[in-house]
Amino acid sequence: MGLIDRIVSQVLQRDVTPGEVAVVRIDLVYAQDGTAPLVIDVVENELKMESLAAADRGYFFIDHLAPAPHIPAASVHKKMRNFARRYGLKLFDAGYGISHQIVVEEGIARPGMVAVGADSHTPTIGAVGVYATGVGSTDAAIAMVYGELWLRIPETVKIVLTGTIPRGIYSKDIILNIIGEFKTDGMIGKAVEFHGNVLTDLSIDSRMTITNMCTEMGAESAIIPIDGVALKWLNERGYTVARRIDTENLGEYIDTVSIDVSKLEPTVAVPPDVDNVVSVDEVEGVEVDQVFIGSCTNGRLEDIEVVARILKNRRVSERTRCIVAPASRRVYMDALRMGYIDILIRSGCIVAPPTCGPCVGAHMGILAEGEVAIVTTNRNFTGRMGHRESKVYLASPATAAASAIEGRIADPRKYLS
Repeated sequence: MGLIDRIVSQVLQRDVTPGEVAVVRIDLVYAQDGTAPLVIDVVENELKMESLAAADRGYFFIDHLAPAPHIPAASVHKKMRNFARRYGLKLFDAGYGISHQIVVEEGIARPGMVAVGADSHTPTIGAVGVYATGVGSTDAAIAMVYGELWLRIPETVKIVLTGTIPRGIYSKDIILNIIGEFKTDGMIGKAVEFHGNVLTDLSIDSRMTITNMCTEMGAESAIIPIDGVALKWLNERGYTVARRIDTENLGEYIDTVSIDVSKLEPTVAVPPDVDNVVSVDEVEGVEVDQVFIGSCTNGRLEDIEVVARILKNRRVSERTRCIVAPASRRVYMDALRMGYIDILIRSGCIVAPPTCGPCVGAHMGILAEGEVAIVTTNRNFTGRMGHRESKVYLASPATAAASAIEGRIADPRKYLS
């Protein structure tokens, strides 16, 4: 069994096999302001339920259009607040941060859990040993109402990360290279499980970047077994393990692939496809109008620290605007306490509240016709961040920060001591 098989088997108290469809108790279910309206409609108007079996396991997040940029968004937010009060759901209102970040940093998602979220990047939380998968709003509603949901147990691909991480290479570079190899459809219907010595050098922040972007390969889920790094992180915060899963002798896998990170270069995904990845030197010099650092992919404290280190005593180019949005209120406050926010503002950055906004082209950084952006988000599709004739390049926070200084795509290694 792979790790996901073992988690579900323990929940059901029987062995499961990949491809099997099973009705599974859900430990955590959540939705955000882009998907919650349909959840509400299903519960109130289609099922006409007066209570939720999983109210104590259900959460709403106002993170995509937060704070509300227009009246329709404000109306959705009001609807979510009213529903949460009526049914007893915990709601994280505008300003708390991005759902996937919060459920991990607040200890809501814990190792061994089965979690579903009405958001495609729910697999992000697999970084802490959770079987997490994105579902449609109707399925999220069913999980809230009944406390369980049918799931098809996915086949698992094992990816082993080997070698030594070079200077100037970050988890974003690693996952972009993996996506470049497997392409955007390479993991459809599958789960990805990460192993290898490189994990000992990757923090929980870094791991979340990797599991987050497995969605861009079509993966239904991504997971990293709990190890010493994860246990230390959990213990420091007083978080417990939901289920203790034996991680010895994991297997069988549908495929096993080894990735040597030793020779990786800073990597950029060129629009309009996430799998169109090149080394930074192939696009170095492309002028950029906007830099965005944030999102559920790279808005964590570790990311902001790297950006602050590069921008310290330097200025953002006059022809470029640089927006930084911490992934949560806690990240924002930690960055304030450590002096990073001061550095960013002095360098000419715009520091936004915790929000998904610019990533999804909702507000706080919409691109005009013909504009070019380099960002730390997870998607660069046509029109993703604004006008259909704008372009979005994906890169690590370090590459984004270096590009902000020069006003064009730049190799970050020259700014790293």
